[in-house]
Amino acid sequence: MSKIDPLKIYVVGGGASGMMAALSARYSGADVTILERNPRVGKKILATGNGRCNFTNINADVKYYHGQNPEFIYGALSAFDVSRTMGFFEKLGIVPRVEDAGKVFPMSDQASSVLDVLLYELNRIGVNIICNAFVKEIRKTKNEFTLVLEDGRIFEGNRVILACGGKAMPSSGSDGSGFDLAKNLGHKIVDISPALVQLKLAGDFFKQIEGVKFVGTAEVLSGKKVLAKDKGDILFANYGVSGPPILQISRKAVELLKANKEAVLKISVIDNMTQKELERFLEKRFKNMQEKSLDFSMVGFVNKRLIPVLLKQAGIKDIRKPVRELSSADRQKIANILTDWRFKITGTKSWPSAQVTAGGVDTSQIDPLTMESALVKGLYFCGEILDIDGACGGFNLQWAWSSGYLAGKSSSM
Repeated sequence: MSKIDPLKIYVVGGGASGMMAALSARYSGADVTILERNPRVGKKILATGNGRCNFTNINADVKYYHGQNPEFIYGALSAFDVSRTMGFFEKLGIVPRVEDAGKVFPMSDQASSVLDVLLYELNRIGVNIICNAFVKEIRKTKNEFTLVLEDGRIFEGNRVILACGGKAMPSSGSDGSGFDLAKNLGHKIVDISPALVQLKLAGDFFKQIEGVKFVGTAEVLSGKKVLAKDKGDILFANYGVSGPPILQISRKAVELLKANKEAVLKISVIDNMTQKELERFLEKRFKNMQEKSLDFSMVGFVNKRLIPVLLKQAGIKDIRKPVRELSSADRQKIANILTDWRFKITGTKSWPSAQVTAGGVDTSQIDPLTMESALVKGLYFCGEILDIDGACGGFNLQWAWSSGYLAGKSSSM
């Protein structure tokens, strides 16, 4: 009997999902080549988790994912769940450490460790990696794909996995060109926008408080309805506000802005007391500070640089007046702004600042059990190119590993 040639599979994009797809397909015996536009693969991995690589989260569940159909993730997460992900990386040499909120990091605290072991495994099992390979066009004939590179090189194979990423962090190579490849093959693209991104706010005082950081609660409001809420380190910037809670709630703000609806940010600088409790606290505090100026009476309770801005925003005209001249209405205003400081959201920072892309290839045109296109036989998708994005905390990398594994395995069958 003549030997049957292995399937020739091209993975377009050498990020997290692309590398996992390549490994998964190669484990099944396929001849696999990664085409990466950058001089090296895995560039974005190095930036994750502030350089520490928060590579998964033990709480991964559909409630932490967004898109037109978040339930789409079930197929991939069932095929390659958190337990399998951690086991896979442990076999490669990564010792996992679970931290707050279920975030998982390598014990080394180095994102480069994750990339190093993936590269070692890709080389060990014989995955071909071609860098500086920018795919500009993909054509499908009856049984074969032709991939045309920007420099004119041409590759032909049986299957293609699109793992090009989204448009966030374009310095990593993901500039949105993968969406054009998908669109040219007939796929619908759900409108894209930055996600896990800083918010721009209306106001002329942000330069005064730029760099001020505190632990508080942030909420996105539409009318009286709270659409998103998170607590943690909040950081004021010259354009508005940043910090993990802001990134977490930013997607809801983006949705409101895209729908031309008013988006309001509520910040609780003091979030461990209600407004009434804070009023009583301030009344008691001020009793012992009658001769001090109002602004100085807040020192030791609120960040010093926030005090003049907060008091003025509360409607206190003379912030230097003695505490003894403070009215109960003034106390109420101060308590109100400390527990319920509101801002008009005017926009977000742009793609270079965003961690992920909201929107992408419409998942209704993809088989969730195989990651194969319902329109083009032999074409598979994984990772951020799809209309799935996760919360901050390792959920997006888990999606990359799970969807990459399933796409690679399915494509090699």
